[in-house]
Amino acid sequence: MGNIFCSDRALNRLPREEAHVLGGGTGDEGDEGGDTFEEEEYAAINSMLDQINSCLDHLEEKNDHLHICLKELLESNRQTRLEFQQQSKQLNTGADVQGSQPPA
Repeated sequence: MGNIFCSDRALNRLPREEAHVLGGGTGDEGDEGGDTFEEEEYAAINSMLDQINSCLDHLEEKNDHLHICLKELLESNRQTRLEFQQQSKQLNTGADVQGSQPPA
């Protein structure tokens, strides 16, 4: 699984990003500097989202694998139970046959 980390710097930036998206200014806006800063912010957020997406894909693969394993286990248990029931019936039928015969 990929590493996901969120530095203090990234955490501190998120509220300003939300304020900017909602129409508020960040106070860091300038001619060129503000655009570069904003691009860096979005690049950092995109990178984190890519890591999260990668982790979610990995979890989905693991979930699918576990689902297959559990279905196989369920089928195996079903087969074992049926075999046990058949053996139990055979033993009970054999005991009934022996019990109905008169002793020699």
